[in-house]
Amino acid sequence: MRIEIFNYGAGNLFSIQAALRKQGAKTALTKDGKRLDRADAVVLPGVGSFNQAAKMLPMQRIRDAVDSGKPLLGVCLGLQLFFSKSEEGAGRGLALFPGEVKRFRSSGVKVPQIGWNTLTVKRESELTEGLDEESWVYYVNSFYPATKGEWVVATTEYGVEFPAVVSQKSVYGTQFHPEKSGEAGGLILKNFLRAVKR
Repeated sequence: MRIEIFNYGAGNLFSIQAALRKQGAKTALTKDGKRLDRADAVVLPGVGSFNQAAKMLPMQRIRDAVDSGKPLLGVCLGLQLFFSKSEEGAGRGLALFPGEVKRFRSSGVKVPQIGWNTLTVKRESELTEGLDEESWVYYVNSFYPATKGEWVVATTEYGVEFPAVVSQKSVYGTQFHPEKSGEAGGLILKNFLRAVKR
């Protein structure tokens, strides 16, 4: 199984690569997405600027891959890029889901959110199969996806309740970092790879 991971200057690139390899996947880094047709799945990693990533990504190639049914996993910033716009700046995202990315407004919480928080599973999904109803996962984020709909699989509370896992058809996203989330994160990555094989 071959996973193409986009390299758009985001942090955590190598830790998500190592975590996927640990689960048995072969990984390759790409900047232009020219080999997406040979990949079994695509990953957009996390930590970085929405604007910078939006400028660097070959958006149409990624949309074409999604339209063809190729599984896509977005992590943190990668999930935020599923939306058309962010309060972080003027860049345009993939517009795979309705809604937008908003900045945490400090209501007694420190921004950015850095550390462990609970994940509340709202509905069944391939990604959360076997996960406890409330698991601890690891976050590094100043922004969150503001969206509502059947694609919201799990949420987290941090000054506001926000979607932590989204899933629709072959598109999956986590606002937290599964590669840093211990047993729960390992299970989510394993579930993603199992979905890729189906």
